[in-house]
Amino acid sequence: MSGASGSTSGSGGASGGSGTLGDGLLVVGDVVTDVVARHRTPLTAGTDTAADIRTLPGGAGANVASWAAYTGCPDVRLLARIGADSAAWHERALAEAGVRPHLVVDPRAPTGTVICLVDADAERTFLTDSGAVIRLSPADWSPTLLDGVGRVHLSGYLFFAEPSRSLARLVLDAAHARGVPVSVDPASAGFLADAGVAPFLAAATGADVLLPNRDEAAALTGLPDSADAVAKLSRQFPLVVAKLGAAGALISRAGAAPDHVPAVPARARDTTGAGDAFTGAFLAALLAGATDTEAVTRGCQAGAQAVTRVGARPPGPASTD
Repeated sequence: MSGASGSTSGSGGASGGSGTLGDGLLVVGDVVTDVVARHRTPLTAGTDTAADIRTLPGGAGANVASWAAYTGCPDVRLLARIGADSAAWHERALAEAGVRPHLVVDPRAPTGTVICLVDADAERTFLTDSGAVIRLSPADWSPTLLDGVGRVHLSGYLFFAEPSRSLARLVLDAAHARGVPVSVDPASAGFLADAGVAPFLAAATGADVLLPNRDEAAALTGLPDSADAVAKLSRQFPLVVAKLGAAGALISRAGAAPDHVPAVPARARDTTGAGDAFTGAFLAALLAGATDTEAVTRGCQAGAQAVTRVGARPPGPASTD
């Protein structure tokens, strides 16, 4: 990557390929530091609440990339912007997970931070400081990142502010110019409400796959019924896969009534990153030649594995259990 901001090692462009489609996955998104606080009793205002607290690598884009590598994708690349405060730590964690990091070091903003409050039912609530995440810009893009890539995935957090929204649009257009399909995860029902549904849908127009969760699908359509919401969204996006947690997933193509794929039973400890695990495994399976339904099944399996762990990353040197 070019520019005065600088970048960590490996950010000078992806190797290999002549611009034809390959088996690589390029994720463009976010790297953040997760502070995961698991509290077994309800939060009590004005005093202490006992919790188990861990600081872990996270970020929706980074999590998707890590799970894609973990579930078999042989070439996973991640473009993101990060602060100098923790660049080396995050780069090392990604490399250990099998991801080729292309991290642009921001000269002013710190690494994004998310406080993940996880209750006794393993449900999580996020307090988010985007930091350097949304400062990713068109100047950080290199077309060589698409060499040998068969799919591109965009984290929805990029769409909620400038200049990262312009970068997401640039990547989407560049991928389509090469015939590379693009998937988008809307990322946050709360941010969708704040930034507006119409601007998000306009910016994401042209994506081949949309991967909302239940709340995001409802926010994007105004329809509380997930099946109705997914069918409506698939009239704009060719393939829509809605992640429903313990209820499995729905698939709809071109406005058709959705198919249901059941969840894999699991005893949840922490649901942080479960949707990212689903997405990473889903994309890895598609790149390996799986059908849409087979890929969603793989996604459900990865999501079930993710909720049994603390933190958002798959097993490996960067994980804690």
